[in-house]
Amino acid sequence: MVLIELVDLQFTWPRAAQPTLDIPAFSLAKGERLFLHGASGSGKSTLLSILTGIHTPQRGQVTILGQNLAALSNPQRDRFRADHLGYVFQQFNLLTYLSVLDNVLLSCQFSKIRRQRAGNPKAQALHLLDRLDLTSHLHQPVNSLSVGQQQRVALARALIGAPEILIADEPTSALDADRRAAFIKLLFECADEHQTAVLLVSHDPQLAVQFDRSISLSEINLAALVNQE
Repeated sequence: MVLIELVDLQFTWPRAAQPTLDIPAFSLAKGERLFLHGASGSGKSTLLSILTGIHTPQRGQVTILGQNLAALSNPQRDRFRADHLGYVFQQFNLLTYLSVLDNVLLSCQFSKIRRQRAGNPKAQALHLLDRLDLTSHLHQPVNSLSVGQQQRVALARALIGAPEILIADEPTSALDADRRAAFIKLLFECADEHQTAVLLVSHDPQLAVQFDRSISLSEINLAALVNQE
């Protein structure tokens, strides 16, 4: 089953002379662990903004879980994203005035579907935080945690309610090699437990060996090839 499918996609930022993205085809399968890498400025963040429905391409089709995102209004795309996509931001985007537990529970507050999937959201949050070795920090404000701990809180928040797809944007950029490997291992274990497909985006190709499939954005993005000539 294909969860994400892009066909003949082209996106150009306003006033830009050339397209940022020109992708003939791209897909993510159910349960797949896909690593997407590319240099800074190659369009990784732009692609993620399109996959999450924040921006829409000028050409082509973006289909997520069988839904053509272009057929949805902006509020509908926001709801679809909250219901079906878990997202680990590069800067984590945690709410510093909330505790660890309350940050994780946010995803279920914004999505009825994920709240229903969780069954008992607090129980699932506690389970995820236990798996991620954060039980002793439940009621601490997240800004009192280390970078690595905040990263794991962000992962728990992304996974609660079993979203079909987890997207992680440069989630290991602040970690050394050993901590990167440990984080990826934990990510996969938690994603497998919730049958969640993983799309991880990074500039670091050394991570590729841990994934089912690795793609360089420059290899699938015709715009990048044109701009390099």
